[in-house]
Amino acid sequence: MVRMTFLIALLAAFPPLSTDMYLPAIPQLQAEWNQPLMVVNLTLICFFLTYCLFMLIYGPISDRFGRRRPLLVGIAIYVVGSLMCALAINVYTLIAARILQASGAASASVLSLAMSKDLFEARKREQIMAYIAIIMAFAPMCAPVIGGLVIHYSSWRLVFVLQAVMGMAAWTGVYRIPEPLQHFHPLSATAAMTVYFRLFRNRRFAGLVLALSILTFPLFGFIAGAPEIYMGRFGMDERQFGYLFGFNAVASLIGAFFFTRLSRRFSSGAIMTTCFVGIVAAGCLLLVLPHHSYWSLVLPMWMLTLFLGLSRPPSNNLMIEQVDHDVGAASSLIIFTFMTIGAFSMGIISLSWEDKITVLGIMASVVGTTTLIFWLRFKERFFRRKEVG
Repeated sequence: MVRMTFLIALLAAFPPLSTDMYLPAIPQLQAEWNQPLMVVNLTLICFFLTYCLFMLIYGPISDRFGRRRPLLVGIAIYVVGSLMCALAINVYTLIAARILQASGAASASVLSLAMSKDLFEARKREQIMAYIAIIMAFAPMCAPVIGGLVIHYSSWRLVFVLQAVMGMAAWTGVYRIPEPLQHFHPLSATAAMTVYFRLFRNRRFAGLVLALSILTFPLFGFIAGAPEIYMGRFGMDERQFGYLFGFNAVASLIGAFFFTRLSRRFSSGAIMTTCFVGIVAAGCLLLVLPHHSYWSLVLPMWMLTLFLGLSRPPSNNLMIEQVDHDVGAASSLIIFTFMTIGAFSMGIISLSWEDKITVLGIMASVVGTTTLIFWLRFKERFFRRKEVG
């Protein structure tokens, strides 16, 4: 049980490990290759867009062939892509290598969520997701710190070598486990892809996924904008950036840990409502605080990340509970929506805004308020569906 929990957490942590570790290198890449931020940030944006596309492919394939074989192929592609990133000679070859890397990484995250439903019943799964969230929080907490130190003392290329090593460790773990899926769906490839139309017709599932996905808008905007804000605007070096970014990730760890305690006394619905209110409050702080110091970004974003971390275990579980079949495809669609919206947010924050902190505040306030209104209006329907299921 413990080994499987750690393996699922490692698979789910591929996106933050694949992005946060090299964030401190973005200003260096701009200078080294004489490219504007928007071009260098394509290494982030193209990663997430490719990642999203391939998740839609891995989900139905895993429902047909099982979780293990697609994972082994996907992680192998990720390792090759990581090594190609380390050998990139310009920003365009790095973008191409990141696309290959993302096409493999997509298998890990989407199938980790599907495996959690394969292996654990609903109540146990919610607790497992909380523990996984705690483990996963170490990835964005440690990744920029490690990346910053590696870049400061060695080279940004070594960061991608370390990612390849991580991929090989995950591949070994998957190779050693038995197939988690017990009941296969012998559909043709074409029929398997039509599952997404069925999922879209599930209004409870589709509505909940969209409402919760838009909450990633300020978080992904922060990921893409933080290097320029901290290192460009406030003059920090790679190590200082890594520490501050890691400090923000601590909030996700604390949020997930709090859920394991609060869920014993409060309902998932009450916890999620509190989280959505907290996200709105964090957005308002980003708007009203004077931006003379980096603390005007650090503290509100820490608060926002805390509430996102607290809300993630119950929200993930509630979304997956809205479906009884096609769980792999449903997992794909959930993460696809999260990452697509996140990539769009990265593109927006990469534009030449005068004050990116204010833009993050607008993002957080708008999406937080929208999700809160939707949640208060329809939340009883989702829990009725959960009880019936």
